[in-house]
Amino acid sequence: MLGQIFYALPFLAEGFAVTLWVSLLVVVLSLLAGVLLGVGLVYGPTPLRWAVRIFSDTIRGIPILVLMFFVYYGLPAIGLHLPSFWAAVFALTLFKTAQVVEYVRGAVGSIPKGQSEAAMAIGLTFRQRLAYVIFPQAFRRFLPPWINGVTDAVKGSALVSLLGITDLMQAINQVIGRTYEAMPLYILGALIYFAVNYALSLASRRLERRFSFIRE
Repeated sequence: MLGQIFYALPFLAEGFAVTLWVSLLVVVLSLLAGVLLGVGLVYGPTPLRWAVRIFSDTIRGIPILVLMFFVYYGLPAIGLHLPSFWAAVFALTLFKTAQVVEYVRGAVGSIPKGQSEAAMAIGLTFRQRLAYVIFPQAFRRFLPPWINGVTDAVKGSALVSLLGITDLMQAINQVIGRTYEAMPLYILGALIYFAVNYALSLASRRLERRFSFIRE
């Protein structure tokens, strides 16, 4: 058993690097897009708010696997061909962006309107109100659930193996095809995913305590 694990480690390390790279791209891209769309959902004109709302509700209602297959197999029908890696990243980013939009909407929407009205009364512009009044308070409420959502991105990255991408999960399956010993490798893979997600969960809990509004 130990021999199989040591044999598998180099292959799993390469696959794990791909998993981390996919997860990082999805988290960063969805954060940028989700914050912009979330602010548009709260403060934008009516057509933009409706468009963002339809996007968020639609994407969150589609299973990630279906969305990934649609991007990879469906977009070529309209002439848009994406390599499997970028098709997976794009699909996961779409799904994660829809979630981030809701995090931003909830965090920004939870700030009392009196805060913005007071900032307006002292002459702050809209951008200044966002930068100095709304965002610093909303950040505290946005960060913990967002970090929890990052764990979903790491777990969701395992689906990219279905498009032939050699991530951690695909590397495990490839090694199993050579050694014909599945259980030790699946246990090792589960432990790797658990270690990453448990570390993120610990960070989330610490942030919740750090930015809690009511301290005991």
